[in-house]
Amino acid sequence: MKQMHLAAHFPGVNSTTVWADPRSGSQIDFASFEHLARTAERGKFDFFFLAEGLRLREHNGRIHDLDVVGRPESLTLLNALAAVTDRLGLAATVNATFNEPYELARRLATLDHLSEGRAAWNVVTSSDAFTGENFRRGGYLDRADRYTRAAEFVATARELWDSWTPEGTPRPFAHTGRHFDISGEFTVPRSPQGHPVVIQAGDSDEGREFAASAADVIFTRHGTLEAGQAFYADVKARLAKYGRRPGDLTIMPGVTVVLGDTDAEAQENATEIRHLQVSPQNALLALEQVWGRDLSSYDPDGPLPEIDPDPESDLVQGRVKVADPLAVAAKWRALSEAKGLSIRQTVVEATARQSFIGSPRTVATELEAFVEAEAADGFILVPHLTPGGLDDFVDRVVPLLQERGSFRSEYTGTTLRSHLGHAEPVWKG
Repeated sequence: MKQMHLAAHFPGVNSTTVWADPRSGSQIDFASFEHLARTAERGKFDFFFLAEGLRLREHNGRIHDLDVVGRPESLTLLNALAAVTDRLGLAATVNATFNEPYELARRLATLDHLSEGRAAWNVVTSSDAFTGENFRRGGYLDRADRYTRAAEFVATARELWDSWTPEGTPRPFAHTGRHFDISGEFTVPRSPQGHPVVIQAGDSDEGREFAASAADVIFTRHGTLEAGQAFYADVKARLAKYGRRPGDLTIMPGVTVVLGDTDAEAQENATEIRHLQVSPQNALLALEQVWGRDLSSYDPDGPLPEIDPDPESDLVQGRVKVADPLAVAAKWRALSEAKGLSIRQTVVEATARQSFIGSPRTVATELEAFVEAEAADGFILVPHLTPGGLDDFVDRVVPLLQERGSFRSEYTGTTLRSHLGHAEPVWKG
């Protein structure tokens, strides 16, 4: 049986988190991060994953409701978590558009040293002027250039990490390219993993190609087994052109899990959670993100709007824009008409993340089936509660996976690369 990989995503400012639940804690209190990280390590997870936002999102000129709690900086938190964990990988989302290779390479190498080889970088990009207003270069980067800059950024960071020999001798570096022209001496010795693990989040064709060329892990989403298999086959097939093998890239979709003592109870729990996630207000907000129009006068329990979306709208700022709002609206209308759904009911069904719902035994079986069918190499779990949303999974599902031999019972290595089964990169001096 294939061994799966598991990671934990700290739920924050997204539509998954249920802040109204009395068990929900703070998104900025260190105790919340520590609780989830310790739970993930108790479950022998590969890594703990933090998202990042460089600006509070706005909706119709107001701060988006889910952003009012703030968004702490990822690497600062992970350096603190390195002191209260021993084996768990620590993955930070850091933007390759609004940072510079030298400074970020230093920060990541420092985390890798402090954690004794557990650092990872989730590479993301941005091209919108709204986010760029927080930076000197605000909004200058064309959308078409975001992955070319990211690719050169990663390559430059790796040159910096390789500027120290494995024996501990520093060497001058120099890089001249389209986006970066730097030279000097790197201040941090080669870290325990050689290079921190690189993660890429994205499903677009550009994102898939970038992951195939430069990433160790790809964080994705897909709604069905068949869609997962198609994505898996496509991305793995791209590796050969870069001289890489299928095992060099680990594919891990983000998923939610809802448990119950029985499958029927789990379905009831899932229905309740989805309706807490999609409140009447959030249903209208989700609809406005597609339509690009102020729909606050509409009844969430009524039908979808008859008017078409505005593709040129700037109603929503700081979120990835819907690529083809007219097509999405048509899909939602077809769903609504076929099932007789209201606005809120349509959003509940149309925006659900890939979920595994059932008793612990059912969920364990379905997770294993995805890995065996080559729809994924593992999963990044996104719980709906902060910080205790992973507790039941670790207590009730992980032991079943361990008994069946599909997931480790103990860590066999000390670095994140060893957890993933990836070799340390060859030094390129």
